[in-house]
Amino acid sequence: MKAADLAKAGCAAVDSRQRSDRYVVVNGIRLHYVEAGTGPAVVLLHGFPEFWYSWRHQIPALAEAGFRVIALDLRGYNESEKPLGRRPYGIETLTDDVLGIIRAECGGRCAVVGHDWGGAIAWHLAMHHPKAVEKLVVLNAPHPYCFFRELKTLAQLRKSWYMLFFQLPRLPELLLRAGDFAWLSHVLRTDPVRPDAFTEADIACYKQALAQPGAMTAAINYYRALFRRNPFALRRQIRPIGAPTLLIWGERDRYLGLDLVKGLEPWVPNIRVERITEASHWVQMDAPERVNHLIIDFLRCSRARGEAADSSG
Repeated sequence: MKAADLAKAGCAAVDSRQRSDRYVVVNGIRLHYVEAGTGPAVVLLHGFPEFWYSWRHQIPALAEAGFRVIALDLRGYNESEKPLGRRPYGIETLTDDVLGIIRAECGGRCAVVGHDWGGAIAWHLAMHHPKAVEKLVVLNAPHPYCFFRELKTLAQLRKSWYMLFFQLPRLPELLLRAGDFAWLSHVLRTDPVRPDAFTEADIACYKQALAQPGAMTAAINYYRALFRRNPFALRRQIRPIGAPTLLIWGERDRYLGLDLVKGLEPWVPNIRVERITEASHWVQMDAPERVNHLIIDFLRCSRARGEAADSSG
């Protein structure tokens, strides 16, 4: 089967009859998202180097559970606009994109679920725009306080070497595109615990998204923008998070150590941590049924508690 046919087959894993492709202009940029289901809104934020399709196992499950799912292509990815340069990819700008989606499409408040870079944006959103986040779910993305703390250790520095490599101009793009994105194929075939976490059709779909003009550089510019910020200024921006929070962590993450889930309570007092032993960084692909159950149960229970508190008040 040709690569284009494989990609088409992969993206069809989320039935096109049960989802809609939408476009919206917020924060001065045109963003694409996939929508499915009806009910309370849940915004899904993918990580590097993915796009909305990262949530292919969660979208139908959440929709069936009675939620309206909005799975975003973050700026620079897939069908969303790709501004030039590194400045448009600062964490505040990325957060404002999601805030714009929530205000435009979700009545100003909803549940937010983020993985990897999407998780980093979700943490920042819940800190600085608490009224917009009803509930927070983060998958294998460290809270910024823990990340800065662990970056001082040799163990985490070794795991984060690629972030330093991404600071080089042009070379990362050249190497990552080489051999028809051979690095991506290798990572998605060897990183997960479950051998079939990414099918050949899935990998073709990811390649097709990254091959779009400007997408590879945009994805790497997330890291370039982050590392050009004053770390002391970023640390000063850390605020406590009051929203009910669920942190799901695949323990066999090659890039993020287990110590990153420790010491969160002072910053996120209403947090529940669920560690999945047989899952990697790609936790929602390694353990989709477990992740779906955790997310749906958490969203339903926290909503019930919130409604009970409102009625008693």
